[in-house]
Amino acid sequence: MSLLPLLIIFLLFQFLLLKLPQEEVKRILIGICFSFIGLSLFLQGVHAGFLPTGTLLGEQLARLRFNWVAIPIGLLVGLVTVLAEPAVRILTHEVEKVSGGHINQQIMLYTLSAGVAISIGMAMARIIYGIPLLYLLAPGYLLALLMVKYSPPTFVSVAFDSGAVATGPMAATFTMALAVGVASGTAGRDPLMDGFGLIAMATLAPILSVLLLGLIYRGRRLDDEDR
Repeated sequence: MSLLPLLIIFLLFQFLLLKLPQEEVKRILIGICFSFIGLSLFLQGVHAGFLPTGTLLGEQLARLRFNWVAIPIGLLVGLVTVLAEPAVRILTHEVEKVSGGHINQQIMLYTLSAGVAISIGMAMARIIYGIPLLYLLAPGYLLALLMVKYSPPTFVSVAFDSGAVATGPMAATFTMALAVGVASGTAGRDPLMDGFGLIAMATLAPILSVLLLGLIYRGRRLDDEDR
């Protein structure tokens, strides 16, 4: 249902406009088949493994006497899920290619991972200690708007795309289930009210981290010009 419209659009443009060689069309169709198989297996894995595991882990962590341990675990989960996110790999590769190697792929990857890791840790702290979501989101977006003014335009564009890319299927499925589990297992917390909002924070964090990286790059460039 998801891939069929894309396939129809591609075939329509192929016959009317693109006129790609037969070998190229064959390669694209094989890629679409691989995408279908991969999505099917991934979604099956999400329902069979990711969601129940994340929820159970969150509930058990929240029931511990020292439930603050969910915060460092959230940091670790945020770090590794972004490192494994396919969309993030594509973004960092494209940024390095388009910038001619000026913005290193690995630096971008670690910047996004660190940003999401911090946001997941803060989301766990928000659930455990009952901090209103607005108290974190409003200052965060105000800070992002302030940083936009001083960050290079290239980094501004990349930053706001990074927010959406970093919260892809790998990050969203497991971390959302983890947050709902922590909210379910914490006394006085409503899973519907407190378990959600994590993705909003995980979207904001890469924006801030990439804008910060832009300010660092700008500072280095100014230092080089002064020399």
